[in-house]
Amino acid sequence: MQGPSYGPPPAPSVSQCVTRVQMNISCRNLQDKDVMSKSDPMAVVMIFKDGRWFEVGRTERLDNTLNPQFSQAIIADYFFEELQKLKFLIYDIDSPSQNLKSADFLGEIECTLGQLVSLGTYTKPLVLKGTAENRAGTITVVTEEVSGGSDEVYLQFRAEKLDKKDFLGKSDPYLELARSKEDGTFVVVHRTEVIQNNLNPKWKPFQIPVQQLCNGDYDRTIRISCFDWDSDGSHDFIGTFTTNLREMCSAQQPRENQWPCINEKKQKKKRGYKNSGLVCLPKCEVVKVSSFLDFIQGGCQLNFTVGIDFTASNGDPGQSTSLHYINPYAPNEYMQALTAVGEIIQDYDSDKLFPSFGFGARIPPSYQVSHQFPLNFNPANPYCAGLTGLVQAYQTCIQSVQLYGPTNISPIINHVAHFAMEATQAPTAANYFILLILTDGVITDMEQTKQAVVAASGLPMSIIIVGVGGANFEMMEELDSDDGLLMALGKAAQRDIVQFVPFRKFKTVSPAALAKEVLAEVPKQLTDYFKARNILPQQRPT
Repeated sequence: MQGPSYGPPPAPSVSQCVTRVQMNISCRNLQDKDVMSKSDPMAVVMIFKDGRWFEVGRTERLDNTLNPQFSQAIIADYFFEELQKLKFLIYDIDSPSQNLKSADFLGEIECTLGQLVSLGTYTKPLVLKGTAENRAGTITVVTEEVSGGSDEVYLQFRAEKLDKKDFLGKSDPYLELARSKEDGTFVVVHRTEVIQNNLNPKWKPFQIPVQQLCNGDYDRTIRISCFDWDSDGSHDFIGTFTTNLREMCSAQQPRENQWPCINEKKQKKKRGYKNSGLVCLPKCEVVKVSSFLDFIQGGCQLNFTVGIDFTASNGDPGQSTSLHYINPYAPNEYMQALTAVGEIIQDYDSDKLFPSFGFGARIPPSYQVSHQFPLNFNPANPYCAGLTGLVQAYQTCIQSVQLYGPTNISPIINHVAHFAMEATQAPTAANYFILLILTDGVITDMEQTKQAVVAASGLPMSIIIVGVGGANFEMMEELDSDDGLLMALGKAAQRDIVQFVPFRKFKTVSPAALAKEVLAEVPKQLTDYFKARNILPQQRPT
């Protein structure tokens, strides 16, 4: 039976691979808490979640030293889109039980995991109440991605002399790859295409992330099973075998790995049974894939720009019903969205100077309508110093402009795209641009905006749009184009660079949930851009 839908059932979706980082800790000039010897330090790492601190891990205790270099690395899951607050605490441990209650406290620091991964090597003075500044010593944390986290393996299988399963033909074989779990069960991670009516099939090459195939463990058991496809879904089992990625990679050309495909039921019933065919692996190659962290730790800067909607549809800022109303007791939706996204992005921009613009307002002194004006009203220097400066500029601006219209966002997109274009003149992974647009309404210049997005899709740039208020945001959903690449003037975008999220979806939850949603696609957008152009991460200067 033939047709375009011919094939095995799809492999179950596998959740996005988690990036894991390891933190190596050392200290200098710790305080001496022991009378007859020096301190016996140990480091404890905590993470802040759901309003509480939880322990991530602790190093070994080192005896009699004020300059420890701990060998026990701390492993943590890293999420770019989340603000992950960490606390490092150093103790002098005198008890073999490592009971912290009886330990002397030597100092602590607080930071974010984003700061650690963006700097690579992070050194700060330890804080210890009751001591003079810098008298508690310093701590250094060296953060690296756990190796192999982004690698991919290229595989191609073939088979010889498979069992014949079809009455009127041969077999229609396909392979199913499954990795073992900690509890001994297996989860399917890939299925090949079906080769029709063939007992000596050669399947197409495919690639799969190493983490998906074996969770990064080259010795983890991988079960490979062969089936005969049937149109009614009752696929016949041909045989199976187990291996691991280390064994799969061991063959040297021109020799290839071969495994007998075993059907245990048939083996028990049939005297002299050898196998149900051979499965061969003529190609197995593990390829290093540069990860988001490789680019960040290579010095790639995330250049953050903000565009804020000041059109009249937001309502009179002097009225409490306005989306721009400055409530002295609670931030409005614009400020909440700005803070949630900005406090994460700022850790990846070394100068923390953010160009920030408004659109759709009449601006002083002439009160002409502008669709791209600096929040600080300084065209020569539209930068705001950090998140605090950004919020202050917004609060000052809302009191100085007259809300007007229409809602044109293409000028700001083109403005950021201009700088992204300049960055492409030197084909290095030094800069990537993120534009955050906060808007309440229907886009007036939709066609121009689509053209701007399509043009920007070929640049090192991502666009995040947060819809504020209760308006109809169908146009924003079109720009997001999750169902297919955006089109403009008959030209398709090179990739999807827009992520749209309505703020109302997160009104009843933490602003952190908003940031997680809108930033989740940025790492892949960044790596896809540089990968498509064969641009490798830079080497961070030592």
